[in-house]
Amino acid sequence: MAEEWVIRAVGFAVVFAVVAAWEVMAPRRRLQTSKARRWGANLTLVALNPLSVRLVFPLLPVALAATAGEQGWGLLNRLEIPFGLKLAAGVLVLDLAVYLQHVLHHAVPALWRLHMVHHADLDFDLTTGIRFHPIEIVISMVVKLGVVAALGPPAAAVLIFEVVLNAASMFNHGNIRLPERADRVLRRLLVTPDMHRVHHSVLLRETNSNYGFCLSWWDRLFGTYKDQPELGHTDMVIGLSQFRDPLRLSLPRLLLLPFTGDPGRVPINRH
Repeated sequence: MAEEWVIRAVGFAVVFAVVAAWEVMAPRRRLQTSKARRWGANLTLVALNPLSVRLVFPLLPVALAATAGEQGWGLLNRLEIPFGLKLAAGVLVLDLAVYLQHVLHHAVPALWRLHMVHHADLDFDLTTGIRFHPIEIVISMVVKLGVVAALGPPAAAVLIFEVVLNAASMFNHGNIRLPERADRVLRRLLVTPDMHRVHHSVLLRETNSNYGFCLSWWDRLFGTYKDQPELGHTDMVIGLSQFRDPLRLSLPRLLLLPFTGDPGRVPINRH
């Protein structure tokens, strides 16, 4: 659907511009590495990922949801409940699926190798939130398609979720300063930058916490919530302990990282 891509592109551009400006005007931390080099690699990955998805999948989640609605596939399409409840259920279940998928990427060594590309960033800003290896994006799409086929949410719910997830990932990875009171109130519902930054710590007990991307409920519900980093937000070290040389994190090396890089001890099942 042409309208879907317009909505997603406009949403991406607006949120990217707002968070990028916010990072300049009110940064939370001083960057440790070259922003130009990092952004060049991160944004090239962002450009590659839609191409990889298009090459693999003939049907994407919004289109699959529309087809499921027409054919009566999925749980929600068999239930006689108000459209609003179907909409809310679709968004909630998809967000839960992303949380569980994220946990699995820290628990399964092969998936962790792919996810290292996201965590190896030596700084934490909005481009970290959209920096993923193309193979991880393909796996994520398989999960989303499976959830959509089984659940049968309205196409509108899937589109809302896709736009919100993308926006939330840029926001909660933003190098932005929120007033402490605002952060406390906001994180009762949503994942804030201060909440998610803990997840990008080099300390393993902090890396294996705060997996949520959008709603903060799942970490609290499943016991993976950590309030603050031990060293504080300005002194904590971002990234992975085995990748501290920026020259080893160029775009070609990031693409090869899952196959050639040291996975370290982060996967949950190694503890």
